[in-house]
Amino acid sequence: MTHSYRFISEHRATFGVARLCRVLDVRRPGFYEWLAAAPARAEQAARDDQLAAEIVEVHAEHRGAYGRPRVTVELRRRGRRVNHKRVERIMRERGITGVTRRRRRSLTKQDTAVAPAPDLIGRDFTADAPGERFVGDITYLPTQEGWLYLATVIDLYSREVVGHAMAGHMRAELVCNAITLATGRGLSSADAVFHSDRGTQYTSAEFRGTLDAAGIRPSMGRVGSCYDNAVAESFFATLKTEIGTQVWASRDDARRAVFAYLGYYNHDRLHSTLDYRTPHETRISYRQDLALAA
Repeated sequence: MTHSYRFISEHRATFGVARLCRVLDVRRPGFYEWLAAAPARAEQAARDDQLAAEIVEVHAEHRGAYGRPRVTVELRRRGRRVNHKRVERIMRERGITGVTRRRRRSLTKQDTAVAPAPDLIGRDFTADAPGERFVGDITYLPTQEGWLYLATVIDLYSREVVGHAMAGHMRAELVCNAITLATGRGLSSADAVFHSDRGTQYTSAEFRGTLDAAGIRPSMGRVGSCYDNAVAESFFATLKTEIGTQVWASRDDARRAVFAYLGYYNHDRLHSTLDYRTPHETRISYRQDLALAA
């Protein structure tokens, strides 16, 4: 109907309103009602344009990764009172979409000569407090100098990457350094659990010694089951999607990109599993609530 009314408006001086309404089989009063509402439509379009500009800004700040839910939450955090359906409509009309994560293949290989640790997580990727339960894994990034390997330690309470290490190799030293960084920052509690797959790096004596020295118990999922370490797998899928697929000129360039992304991920990226808060906010708010309770 709108298209018919627009056509009538554009050609009424030539053919007349009554004739055009008859030919197009529309009500003449309906056309005049549509015409009277033009200022309100223009005002609404201007408001949509303003909101679209804010959506584009949020979308760009978050590397094009945010879809409708996170864009809506971020706008509200900035003081914008907005309905999620309106955000969805504007994003759809203007072709603004979040990125889609890709599946990755695991790098770690099991050492069948070493007995794996028991599974202390059992796919329960929650924790009652920061520093109690961690997960980790290894991934790789391509550079013109060769692979850059990244190991992470993720806190299941806050989803914060509390420890990481990068190197041109994937020896046990890599995962040991990631644990050492997390514990050196004071972000693990007594008798904490670290969960991983059964890769040789995680079953090595060197890594077990690092965990023992930190008072952390090892935990491992089953062979070939990505669901047993789903949080670590999900993080790497998110990182590789949001950091952008590319081949860096050097490992140092890739390191800088990863380091910048980890800062963004921990301090700025909203997580649906955290009620759309950042990992850093979640950890800090727990400490504040604990202090107030005391």
